[in-house]
Amino acid sequence: MSESKKSFWDGEVWRAIKYSLISASAGAIEFITFTLLNELTTWRYWPCYLIALILSIIWNFFINRRFTFKSTVNVPIAMLKIAGYYAVFTPVSTWGGDYLAETLGWNEYLVTILNLFFNLITEYTFQRLVVYGKKVDNREAKPKKQE
Repeated sequence: MSESKKSFWDGEVWRAIKYSLISASAGAIEFITFTLLNELTTWRYWPCYLIALILSIIWNFFINRRFTFKSTVNVPIAMLKIAGYYAVFTPVSTWGGDYLAETLGWNEYLVTILNLFFNLITEYTFQRLVVYGKKVDNREAKPKKQE
């Protein structure tokens, strides 16, 4: 295998691993928030899920932008692109989740875990290809102090 292909695969595989680990922390925030709202309120599935999802989106965007994609891409533009992704994902997962949990009687925790998994895969792909594209790893390291 050539050095350029090895570097590409090592870089992309490591990026996907970092994204997954950081997203797991966002997933934990989402799942804990959902659990608290689901157990402590009498709300339907969808408001519990939607509040938890919004909290995890905020966490995931800022942490992954800095540590996974290491990008200096324009933050407001990147946030608009993410908003576009969630303009599709949120209604599908919220209404679909509510239908599965409330109408079909699926376990609400199973539905939430399925949504977390689907979100992990689709959002990573969207961020890597659409939001950041070729502008990954372009954040310069802090200059070293001259002694």
